[in-house]
Amino acid sequence: MLKFNETKQIDSVNGALQLRGEIEKIIDEIYFEGFDNIFYMGIGGTYASSMQAVTYITGKSALPVYVENAAEYLTTGNLKLTSKSVVIISSVTGSTEEMVRAVSRVKEIGARIVGFIDVKEAPLAQSVDYLVSYPANEQIKFFMAADRFMFNNGDFPQYEQFYTELDEHLAKALVEVEKAADAFGEKFAHEHKDDSMHYFVGAGNHWGAVYSYAMCYWEEQHWLRSKSIHSSEFLHGTLEVIDRDTAVTVFVGEDEQRPLSERVAKFLPRICSRYTIIDTKDYELEGISPEYRGRISHLLLRAITQRIDAHLEKINCHPMEIRRYYRQLDY
Repeated sequence: MLKFNETKQIDSVNGALQLRGEIEKIIDEIYFEGFDNIFYMGIGGTYASSMQAVTYITGKSALPVYVENAAEYLTTGNLKLTSKSVVIISSVTGSTEEMVRAVSRVKEIGARIVGFIDVKEAPLAQSVDYLVSYPANEQIKFFMAADRFMFNNGDFPQYEQFYTELDEHLAKALVEVEKAADAFGEKFAHEHKDDSMHYFVGAGNHWGAVYSYAMCYWEEQHWLRSKSIHSSEFLHGTLEVIDRDTAVTVFVGEDEQRPLSERVAKFLPRICSRYTIIDTKDYELEGISPEYRGRISHLLLRAITQRIDAHLEKINCHPMEIRRYYRQLDY
């Protein structure tokens, strides 16, 4: 398989899960000290992951949680973000301009900052109150923090059983999903390598991943035009520009908002011949109880799209690392 190292991927996911004790200690301290609200803050891909985490918590807990775009925060501010707030961020390089400036402003206010920063020597890593440094697996780390907050709040009594299953089975299960999706990913890449426009549709804890996939992967890395549409909005405008030959992919997850994507999937065959339905229910997760699948179905989505990316990169002879403008030009 292209760009696939089973041992490395298993070790990476298991390494992220082994951060749980460190994350629990941080979240427990914050929770029992008290706070007025929780903000997940990001920009670009980290904003997408933040949206996922906030949607996830909102459907399962009354905890006051918000998502904040760093660039918007720098211009508009947010009066709900106070010295008693908790701000959770993530960054690969720890040097993204908007995040560095936003964190500086948050520090002036006095809110506590939890930072998942891949490079522990980065400027951003030096600015947070609580640092967890481990490469990649951003969504796992964000959701681990969310789960611990909800556990402390009495909203997740199955917490220990859930993480026992993840510790024992998740890494291997995701690798098997990726293997199972490889042939599909190659076929999809061949069919859509020259798309002039591709609409990606999703909802629930998939929405952030769909938003990121369209923007950070197809546009930024593959240089293919795309647009992300929330399933709840597809039938309120976007359907009018879909015709027989429009490329549309619907990601159907397994959380509370599944019916929104199922509705789009049911409608599309009436007007379109180039639609694709990617349903995480079609993939086995050995060792994971059915009642927990909705909590992690967004991770299956990424395992599937990684196969598309690997084949698309090869077919179009375009390395995903290359950028035209991002970090190449000042703007």
